[in-house]
Amino acid sequence: MSQRVNQPSNQIKLTNVSIVRIRKAKKRFELACYKNKVLEWRNGVEKDIDEVLQIHQVGEKERGQQLEMLQKEVVQIVTEKCVDPTTGRVYTSGLIEKALEGLMSRNQNSATATTTTNGEGSSSAAPAESNEKGKEKAKDEPPRWTGVVTTKSAKSQALEAIKALLYYQPIPIARQRMKLRIFLPSAVAKKVKPTISEMIDQLVDEDFGGDGWNADVICDPGVYRTISDLVGKEAKGRGRVEVLDTAVAANDED
Repeated sequence: MSQRVNQPSNQIKLTNVSIVRIRKAKKRFELACYKNKVLEWRNGVEKDIDEVLQIHQVGEKERGQQLEMLQKEVVQIVTEKCVDPTTGRVYTSGLIEKALEGLMSRNQNSATATTTTNGEGSSSAAPAESNEKGKEKAKDEPPRWTGVVTTKSAKSQALEAIKALLYYQPIPIARQRMKLRIFLPSAVAKKVKPTISEMIDQLVDEDFGGDGWNADVICDPGVYRTISDLVGKEAKGRGRVEVLDTAVAANDED
């Protein structure tokens, strides 16, 4: 008699997987849960654990699918935040994915070479001294991209990927610029404006009115926080920085 696997037809498996890691009795477990149900369980709203768990065991397929979804999300974020500096246009997700794969291969080869070199004639050093040197070396090391992991958010991993792409330039790439509107009261405008002018890429429009200095500028996203903190500190709450556009295309600058 042939065996038949019964699977509910109204239950869709391997979709919207959120893997939760827990440690119990010095053992590590991975649970596949519904994302919205995880929050309800933690807040005490949901009491039935079967409503939270999607499947009772996380296997290779579930983990592989989560990594694939995370990879697509990371690539999408990188695509939205980066452009070709020569044309000002965004790259396709396929080109970004190939560039990241190239960085992975490069880092893997570099790690293998470093391990081989360290293994030949290595001498033992004091643990404290080794830790200090290791920390200093980690600070000086260039950014690396080793692929997506499930322990970090897609946004944080996308920022790591962007740093590696900007450093190694496997393809000509630059961060998308953003458009800001800055207001400074007249009392501090003359003092702060020169500093802001050094940070921005382009002054699109400005107006010195009776109340103060209004300006629309285009800058690198990396200096947004610096400009915002500077305005807040010098204007003491009377100035403001508004984000008009997070991704300025080449045609929008004129």
